[in-house]
Amino acid sequence: MKTYYYVHTGHRIGLDRFRRACTIIRLLKGVDITLLCSDFRIAQIASEFGVEKSVGIDVVRNIPQISHNGDKIIFDSDEANPIMLDDMRKYFSNFIRVSDKIDDKKENNEFLISPYLNQADVCNVVVIDEKYFEQVEKTIELSFFFGDDDYDKQLEQNFSLLDGLNPDLLLGFYYFFDYEDMLKEKFKNYHEFEDYDDVIKSSKILITASPQAALENLASGGKPVFIQRYDYPRDFQELFKKMNVPIVENYENRQLLTILENLAEHEYYKVEHNSNYLSKFIKENLNL
Repeated sequence: MKTYYYVHTGHRIGLDRFRRACTIIRLLKGVDITLLCSDFRIAQIASEFGVEKSVGIDVVRNIPQISHNGDKIIFDSDEANPIMLDDMRKYFSNFIRVSDKIDDKKENNEFLISPYLNQADVCNVVVIDEKYFEQVEKTIELSFFFGDDDYDKQLEQNFSLLDGLNPDLLLGFYYFFDYEDMLKEKFKNYHEFEDYDDVIKSSKILITASPQAALENLASGGKPVFIQRYDYPRDFQELFKKMNVPIVENYENRQLLTILENLAEHEYYKVEHNSNYLSKFIKENLNL
């Protein structure tokens, strides 16, 4: 009986779920678990994120071609419809689903990890790696990370968002070479994809459209400002309001500048360090 972790990744959805999956797998140190990625490129570099076993699969419905009936799985994706999810709950002996939706509900024969729901068989946590709770010197006054993907070039179309600002740029994993070169010319200082951890932890203020990056920067003692992308779901809106993370809509430069002008007096709510609770929940409900 094997244990799997399926995560939806790709050049149109970024790596937020992948980063969260790696956090959970690293947390389960000593557990033999295989990461299944919907992107073969990511599967090939997963070892650089502390994941020992990873396999790329082209579509979510092909999971049974790798797994067997009675295996165990953690499932982090919105790809599956209700019928497919119900089939998965019957196919796997233990099924844990990761959800970001405020209106979600736990179904029979599953366990849930959610930042919103708080009930039996649900782990009510925000998943953040322990390393981001280590306070380091904030050597970057202002940084900007749009996300690991920008297939439709929304950043290029909305550069006015950053008018009057001079942030350090953190490049994303899925940027095309010509797009990346163009961005490097636009920003005085930039950091490569591989510098992600250092930039997130060292930024005093982080402007980002990545929910996971915002949470990690907040945990590290930074002051994140979240940009709501047109092509991203609004699932994190209520969570960020609860944590008092400022949100910029429609790439409004004036709104962003006003937020930054008042940020010195702005009070954020601390994100909880919950690794032990999360690890215990997963191990108990996967019978590890």
